[in-house]
Amino acid sequence: VQLQASGGGLVQAGGSVRLSCAASGRTFSMYNMGWFRQAPGKEREFVAAINKIAGTTYYADSVKGRFTMSYDNAKNAVYLQMSTLKPEDTAIYYCAAASGALTVTTTPRYWGQGTLVTVSS
Repeated sequence: VQLQASGGGLVQAGGSVRLSCAASGRTFSMYNMGWFRQAPGKEREFVAAINKIAGTTYYADSVKGRFTMSYDNAKNAVYLQMSTLKPEDTAIYYCAAASGALTVTTTPRYWGQGTLVTVSS
């Protein structure tokens, strides 16, 4: 499966941005989807994931209550609505896909190229 993330940019603290990830290739509905991010000088970290079979969504504690992940199987897309943004949310955001519900939160097999979100204070 190929993934293409978009929607990043410069936003002020307290603002909102919506990231999109378009999937192509193998059947999108077969995969659980996730979002990760990598801040400058830091390791990549888990942000959010969807377990499609269970219908559950998981979030990192740092974004819980501020970020919302959703997907649209008809459009082969996932989204990350980011609100009440903080400067520490500045990072390259990656969408990812995996067959396993646990794997998508740890070591997804498929990765998009990333989109930069910069939050100014």
